[in-house]
Amino acid sequence: MNKINQIFAQRGDKKLLSLYFCAGTPTLHGTADVILAMQRRGIDFIEVGIPFSDPLADGPVIQTAATMALKNGMTLSLLIRQLKDIKEKVTIPLILMGYLNPILHYGIERFCHDCAEAGVSGMIIPDLPFDDYMEQVKPVADKYDLRVIMLITPETSEERIRFIDQNTDGFVYMVSSAAITGAQKSFDEQKQLYFRRIDQMNLHNPRMIGFGISNRQTLEAAWQNAAGAIIGSKFVTLLNEEGDADKALDRLFDALHKD
Repeated sequence: MNKINQIFAQRGDKKLLSLYFCAGTPTLHGTADVILAMQRRGIDFIEVGIPFSDPLADGPVIQTAATMALKNGMTLSLLIRQLKDIKEKVTIPLILMGYLNPILHYGIERFCHDCAEAGVSGMIIPDLPFDDYMEQVKPVADKYDLRVIMLITPETSEERIRFIDQNTDGFVYMVSSAAITGAQKSFDEQKQLYFRRIDQMNLHNPRMIGFGISNRQTLEAAWQNAAGAIIGSKFVTLLNEEGDADKALDRLFDALHKD
């Protein structure tokens, strides 16, 4: 069973936590250390960002991290090699998150093959058109037992959400707002209504909520309305400030537990 499906099947009532960081930050060869630190500290699964020069959906924090990673020399080929080196040590799901351009340049067949060889469980490609996913990416991903996670926003129609739910596996990534990524202090009533509306649709796939989660209030709101939460910008900021994954995780957990 794919590790993503396995973690949802085994979670029971546990609310999950996923963290994002950009490969190649804070150092070029520190990716493995960040992943293993997260696993050691109980993170349920990890989104590993593929740095790209034009990250449209990302806020300034993740854009800066991507720029740093590219300056450090991170490439998709190097990332795959780094993941292969720690494959036997990683027991939790790894999800590569990146834009379509580098993946097309790498080659979809080669990308899916190498992801499977490196122990990757799935991918998130924010700018992948759904028609292209169905026709070009899904058949290859299915061949290698990889899950392609699709995003929905408050503006996504019910018809589209149900179509995504019917044609994907793993989980549905609920973007908390239509804005770019970035920490928020709270989720307003409009976002809460969106969360409840999706919950009432009784989707086949479990849901994870991301974008804007940075403190106890936003974390608990996500946990109340989905199977788990995804934190990106907050952790990326702390990792950049500390330069050490364990210290960044200490500060993150402290922020998530404060009233």
